Amino acid sequence: QVQLVESGGGLVQAGGSLRLSCAASGRTLSSLTMGWFRQAPGKEREFVAGIDGSGGSPVYADSVKGRSIMTRDNTKNTVYLQMNSLKPEDTAVYYCAASVYRRLNNPNTPYSYWGQGTQVTVSS
Repeated sequence: QVQLVESGGGLVQAGGSLRLSCAASGRTLSSLTMGWFRQAPGKEREFVAGIDGSGGSPVYADSVKGRSIMTRDNTKNTVYLQMNSLKPEDTAVYYCAASVYRRLNNPNTPYSYWGQGTQVTVSS
């Protein structure tokens, strides 16, 4: 079993930055592919970024590519999503997720574990 706890959301003006954190427990990050997803009101949940357990490069959705950086700290068993140049359309609840397919990192990777989500609101 994997438990995920997100933090770092909040209210920020357009053009600002936020760093989301996701602390994992129950398994080590190196055994998991980790992902960030978001869901805006009235919209389906969408993939934002993912990083696999084998040290591969992160994968990003086109909507955040160039503005976001996903990293992980294995010593803290925590992944991060640094979001810059935020836009009002980035407003959503952001979820951290974990997949046991540690070498599979794409938007369709099956994720089994989910955090409770953290709200990000970007004002114009």
